[in-house]
Amino acid sequence: MYPTRTAVAVMMACLLSACADSRQSEVSAWMTREKSQAAPSIKPLPEPSVFQPVAYDRDSALDPFDFQKLAQVFESGTMRRGDTSLIDMHRARRKEPLEAYPLDTIRMVGFMQQHGKPTALVSVDNHLYQVTAGQYLGQNYGLIQSVSEARMQLKEIVQDAAGEWVERSTVVELQE
Repeated sequence: MYPTRTAVAVMMACLLSACADSRQSEVSAWMTREKSQAAPSIKPLPEPSVFQPVAYDRDSALDPFDFQKLAQVFESGTMRRGDTSLIDMHRARRKEPLEAYPLDTIRMVGFMQQHGKPTALVSVDNHLYQVTAGQYLGQNYGLIQSVSEARMQLKEIVQDAAGEWVERSTVVELQE
């Protein structure tokens, strides 16, 4: 009775070792081949721009923080309040619920196809929402342009340093 068990155990060990060895060598060969073919493409850094310092002559130049200078700017009306044509449409429409949250608090946590439309799953305040292209997101009138498996592309309307309303593209990446 014992010789039969021993023979079966030896046969099983031989079969298992034969299966494991052949597959391991194929995987190792494939990994070596892929590592040798992979070449990183690193773009060279651009040359830094040369800084040209300008001397400030206190006696002949105006003080940039002078109250009189600021008052003249405000009185003359040269300080622009900003063209509101980009946001006039947005002010008249009804806000969507996800426009109440800043964009940096909204996380894309998933992707799915729903009725043939790419749909992103976003998490806000421990709640899960489904959003598609054409909906609004964030506090800067962010219109979702496209949704893919890895990101959402948005077009926001923000004020620049001069007070003008400008459009900017923003991407919300999938969070793991």
